[in-house]
Amino acid sequence: MITDVGEIIGKSDGKFTLRTAYALRPEDAGISICCNGVCLTATSIKPLADGAEFSVDVSNETLAKTTLSNWIAGSRVNLERSLKVGDELGGHIVSGHVDGVAKIVSITQDGASKRFLFEAPEHLSRYIAPKGSVALDGTSLTVNEVSEDRFGVNLIPHSLTVTTWGGKNPGDLVNLEVDVFARYVARLMEFRI
Repeated sequence: MITDVGEIIGKSDGKFTLRTAYALRPEDAGISICCNGVCLTATSIKPLADGAEFSVDVSNETLAKTTLSNWIAGSRVNLERSLKVGDELGGHIVSGHVDGVAKIVSITQDGASKRFLFEAPEHLSRYIAPKGSVALDGTSLTVNEVSEDRFGVNLIPHSLTVTTWGGKNPGDLVNLEVDVFARYVARLMEFRI
């Protein structure tokens, strides 16, 4: 579950520095924090009066498969701490291993909520099913409908307020993680005898 919206405050040669409200200490270096759904390791931490700054190193593979190469100073980022044994599972199982990038096709008002329509890469769309789950920019969401490589989700007012979703626009790219169980089922089906 998204528990903070951080901000990119620095970017240099595959290293990003983010500001968060999390109370982190230097000895916490090495922890994982999902940043817009991408599981990253905090390599250094600087405590602040109202939270902390932390740095992450990002590989070329991660830059190629996610939206992180588009991050600039001032970008807002959904943050999620790693799940601990005994914590409540508030969504579906999310690993922070982004599969690719989806594009927002449209956003329409739907009562108090907003309905988002996305276009997924063709090689990932087979893993997306109606009433199944996806993680988009780290937010665990239920899929409403699917048509070929397009799928829709609803975001309630609370989600629009406490995440970066309230500032999204058609054409924006988001990190997509498909349901881990769908991925494994599809892989097992390749070996049917």
